[in-house]
Amino acid sequence: MLDPMDLLRSNLSRVRIPEPTNRIYKQECCVSFDSPKSEGGLFIDMSTFLAFGKDCVDWNYEKTGNPVYLHIKQTKKLVPEDRPLKKPTLLAIGVDGGFDNNEPEYEEALSIVILPDYVSLSFPSVELPEKVRLAVDAILMAEGAERKEQLAAWTADKKEVSAYAMSLQQIDNGVIIPRSGWKCAKCDKTENLWLNLTDGMILCGRRNWDGTGGNNHAFEHYKETGYPIAVKLGTITADLEGADSDVFSYPEDDSVLDPLLAQHLAFFGIDFSSLQKTEMTTAERELDQNTNFDWNRIQESGQEVEPLFGPGYTGLVNLGNSCYLASTMQIVLSTKSFFSRYYSNQSLKAAFEVAPADPTVDLNMQLKQESIPPRMFKAVIAANHPEFSSMRQQKVDAFEFFLHLLDQVGRANAGHPELDPSRSFKFGIEERLLCSSGKVAYNKRGDYLLSLNIPLHEATNKDQLEAFNKLKAEKKEEGKELSSDEIVRPRVPLEACLASFSGPEEVDFYSTALKTKTTAIKTTGLTSFPDYLMLHMKKFVMEEGWVPKKLDVYIDVPDIIDISHMRSKGIQPGEELLPEAVDEGKVESEKILANEEIVAQLVSMGFNHLHCQKAAINTSNAGVEEAMNWLLSHMDDPDIDVPISQESENAEALSFVDQSKVDTLISFGFQEDIARKALRASGGDIEKATDWIFSNPDAASSSDMDATSSSTPSADTGLPDGGGRYRLMGVVSHIGTSTHCGHYVAHICKDGRWVIFNDDKVGASINPPKDMGYLYFFERLNS
Repeated sequence: MLDPMDLLRSNLSRVRIPEPTNRIYKQECCVSFDSPKSEGGLFIDMSTFLAFGKDCVDWNYEKTGNPVYLHIKQTKKLVPEDRPLKKPTLLAIGVDGGFDNNEPEYEEALSIVILPDYVSLSFPSVELPEKVRLAVDAILMAEGAERKEQLAAWTADKKEVSAYAMSLQQIDNGVIIPRSGWKCAKCDKTENLWLNLTDGMILCGRRNWDGTGGNNHAFEHYKETGYPIAVKLGTITADLEGADSDVFSYPEDDSVLDPLLAQHLAFFGIDFSSLQKTEMTTAERELDQNTNFDWNRIQESGQEVEPLFGPGYTGLVNLGNSCYLASTMQIVLSTKSFFSRYYSNQSLKAAFEVAPADPTVDLNMQLKQESIPPRMFKAVIAANHPEFSSMRQQKVDAFEFFLHLLDQVGRANAGHPELDPSRSFKFGIEERLLCSSGKVAYNKRGDYLLSLNIPLHEATNKDQLEAFNKLKAEKKEEGKELSSDEIVRPRVPLEACLASFSGPEEVDFYSTALKTKTTAIKTTGLTSFPDYLMLHMKKFVMEEGWVPKKLDVYIDVPDIIDISHMRSKGIQPGEELLPEAVDEGKVESEKILANEEIVAQLVSMGFNHLHCQKAAINTSNAGVEEAMNWLLSHMDDPDIDVPISQESENAEALSFVDQSKVDTLISFGFQEDIARKALRASGGDIEKATDWIFSNPDAASSSDMDATSSSTPSADTGLPDGGGRYRLMGVVSHIGTSTHCGHYVAHICKDGRWVIFNDDKVGASINPPKDMGYLYFFERLNS
């Protein structure tokens, strides 16, 4: 048998000295969650710099043949019980001289291990080859990849310097602002006051969703004058560079920094050094509003919750604003489709064997990990998403993450649709449009969830609400506040929300029979019923003045629902279909003219006129809210500034597809009609067309929103289907005033009882808040 040192020298070709660009994993196993503190320690492949626990390092050796590893083992130090506490000399925690945070200390042992026989050599040692010593030193000195990803993601939203600040014009109108006693110039409001830095007007801020705040006078003043920047009185302190001063730019619609704030204040006689903070900033107010009744009820605070442990009851550590991920994943991974795909039907070793060379970037691999914290999974699932990849207070929410997750899972399983668990959520939707001509059109599409409006007028406790509103008015006149037990919220049955989705609705419509814009009656149904039905309650809406509002409402949700009546019937005997458009290349913008009322309202908010026209057209003039949502999500489109007439010409040009490109896609194994459709949708770019096909796996059978003459829903081919009875299995609740702040918690029905998943805390639920859900997950009952 070779001497250990000779054995190491014979494998020097498998040792690399890491370069600055290499990712080095040294804190967590890439397959399990073993760490240097685990019983077997951590083994770092000295060729790939991937880390493996004791149970997984053999798999890596079998797969790669890499034999040389740096072994790191950390052992907890024994601390004498009578150890005297050090007196802190610094106002800090966990650092030398600071307060003791009682974190245990560890001793670290290093060695070089050669597989398969686990031959070990001590480190450090001058007898080791220089290449090995340099490689180990570089690994130990490098910032671990796990830590790098965490730091890169932890980029809090920083205020940007306003584009209007440096060139702000101020009007010398003799206005001098007093140190106190401020009042709105247009009403009697004395709180939530904003000083316009152009003309010195003091006006009240926007009205909050609950009636508090102001009367929108500051915003209305901006619309009338165009004066762009205001500062909130009561938030200005001597620290103008700090986060306290609340400066808002109306045209940029965001809180901003004003580097010349001291100068701008001095123009109106304000000495900022003498001011003290008396008002909460917008962020502080939202934080204050979060600590309310909802927080306690949803988290079951104050209840004696029995902790639960074991398979299926493992919490997920909050990585910093990642509760949306934890709550959603807990429910998704509780479904049979995801459980069988990523756990019961394939072992961890089998998944590792078919994973790419770097398992940290493989979604299928990371979805199999059974423990916490989910750093690598988050890095993979969020890699191409600007919001999910950050640690910022999210501008997106749990339902958007759910859709992003299913999209990524579908892509990862594109070559094997029979293995794709995301299809268990997918179903077909059919819209029936009854034109004023008497003819009909049927539009089909696929979806993964039902987004439901909440019809407040269907509340079942109208008498109590009327009495509450009367009490609220009386208390306001007396200057008293309502107690939490006096508040009454609307109670809306889930059945009313479902009826609002499928019921008749009048919409603007271009009739190919009348060849003009008209109205149509739209009804909606499902062409298939999925294994798992996800309902998204649209609690976040825009109120008058475009202030985000969260509906303060209870939804009465039964444990069992039956949606059999929502199944669409397809074309019926005696119905006549609307004729198809003559020119297939015509785009929607040629059929529909922008509703000028919608455009005018959007323009009044400061948006570009052309952009507003496109928003109205692309939402079929459905309404201001729909157009606003489209506009906000398409502001960065590369063709947003292309004139509508030119877009039409481009669309006509794209109706011709280069046959050579079609042939190329056919050679990839795609059908010709799908290849043509993908090339049209991607402007003739083969790479984008390929991505489009994988992003639209049902494109082959989709009707592409065209009228159909078939009563058989071809778009549903391969989708699960069954009866319409469902059992409630999970609820994701949101605490907070908007998706920009707050917290998500999941409640799941497991083994006949409800369980609360609050990040890494898991326990038996005593009173699950079923009526406060934001997302509801139902499992179909087999008849």
